[in-house]
Amino acid sequence: MNQVLKKYNGLSDPVKASLWFTVCNILQKGIALLSTPIFTRIMTTDQYGVYTVYQSWYQIITVFATLNLSAGVFNNGLTKFPEDKKKFVSSMQGLSTTVTLLLCIVFCVNIRFWERTLDLSFVLIIALFVQLLFEPAYLFWSAEQRYMYKYKKLVAITIFIALGSPILGIITVISTEFKAEARILSFVAVQAIVGIVFYVYNAKRGKNFFDNKYWKYALSFNIPLIPHYLSMTILNQSDRIMINSMVGKSEAAVYAIAYTIAMMMTIITTAINNSFIPYTYKGLTERKYLDIKKNSSLLLVIVGGGCVLAMAFGPELIKIFASKEYYEAIWVMPPVAASVYFMFLYPLFANVEFFYEKTKFIMVASCIGAGTNILLNFIFIKIFGYIAAGYTTLACYILFAFAHYFFYKRIFKENIKEVDNLYDMRFILGFSLMIIVVMIGMTIIYEMPIVRYSIIILLFAITFWNRKKMIDLLKSLKK
Repeated sequence: MNQVLKKYNGLSDPVKASLWFTVCNILQKGIALLSTPIFTRIMTTDQYGVYTVYQSWYQIITVFATLNLSAGVFNNGLTKFPEDKKKFVSSMQGLSTTVTLLLCIVFCVNIRFWERTLDLSFVLIIALFVQLLFEPAYLFWSAEQRYMYKYKKLVAITIFIALGSPILGIITVISTEFKAEARILSFVAVQAIVGIVFYVYNAKRGKNFFDNKYWKYALSFNIPLIPHYLSMTILNQSDRIMINSMVGKSEAAVYAIAYTIAMMMTIITTAINNSFIPYTYKGLTERKYLDIKKNSSLLLVIVGGGCVLAMAFGPELIKIFASKEYYEAIWVMPPVAASVYFMFLYPLFANVEFFYEKTKFIMVASCIGAGTNILLNFIFIKIFGYIAAGYTTLACYILFAFAHYFFYKRIFKENIKEVDNLYDMRFILGFSLMIIVVMIGMTIIYEMPIVRYSIIILLFAITFWNRKKMIDLLKSLKK
């Protein structure tokens, strides 16, 4: 322990901050995931479906209501205006508040229409706008903390939110018959309480609700990115909304459980990709293309192996995280778990697009993926039911990867002459096909536990055999 503490104290502030920001991310997602088995057992599938639909609509509407001002433009603004950080933060808060209130007025003018469209009650729509109004204040503050490598207060607030929401939710859900509303309002209450504190803090510190220079800068930067932000949100959230509208709330809840469990892998894949981005940038800068090719292939094997394990343990995971009413969700697990692999694959190409600042290609690829997802959902959910949404999601992420590869190849030919390709495309294509074949096979053998467990043992044996290569790669990424 002394050695560990000595090594930790010897780390630079940016490295310590990165470590704790990763811990924050795992805490938020991990605690939310661990509370899922409780809520699925104290709420009916219809009630849990309402909560799921609320969350999906919130993610979509927040793009319009806040313009995602706490994302890319915020960090750029802190860099561009280093002497006026406080004014910039409060100004962004003012802009977010203004846009949210204008959108709220639009909703209130014809609230009955929006109740029918969103399939949410008046109370829940008001709750949605309360969250939209105050949550950005916390997001601005936390983004500033990350930018300045300050992590201690952020960790404390993260733990409060991560624990407060499920604890208050469990108490209120148990205490009332209006369980869906209790779960949503308890969640909003925690977000709003924290948000109000930071709303006042940001406003007092910056004293700058409106500033023409900052507002103009933020709008010119972020409005062109709205199609990209919206497309990515639709790609992740439209399934549940369309299932709720076309099939029912219970089915939306069942699908959401499988989707949530399968997406556990993104905690790991996001961390790996965040490490691989600077590795790729450095390799491109120093023209070490072969290192990128070798290590990217090994990373795909690690991620693909994790996705296969998620598929293999699908029935057991569903039984752990949900009651028997959700068991049909096992048939959604294989395609959604395979989607996680392609969610990791496409950034390999997108990272090159970002490096050469070709962001318009990213927007085009996002719009193609989102539009295709809505179209395929509309066609196939009608024919095959809600389970089809898992396969349409997989199809869209495969298309997404192809689109990014097409744009990446175009950029690559323009900027790099030394090698034919940055990645081993023959291996990537073969391994990706293998993931799809395994997904189909897992679906067939789901009710043959002996065969499934034999495959799991084989995967562990392969992993153990190649452990040295994987450990060496992880060490190089750590450096």
